Amino acid sequence: METIKNAANHISETVQGTGAQASKEANKSVAKDSNASLSSRATAAKDAVVDKKDETFHNIKADAHKEAAKH
Repeated sequence: METIKNAANHISETVQGTGAQASKEANKSVAKDSNASLSSRATAAKDAVVDKKDETFHNIKADAHKEAAKH
């Protein structure tokens, strides 16, 4: 039962990490867009940093659940 729970958590964290990665990439594009306002670019750059942190956090948790599911 615990293996199934860990496998489900692994999938959930992987999906969340992928979502954070997509958001990070979108924010990076806005931050680099010279047609966007300075405040939009600054906000997008800040959000990209937060998304990177979230992506890393979810990927670490996904790896931990994956390892736990093996045992």
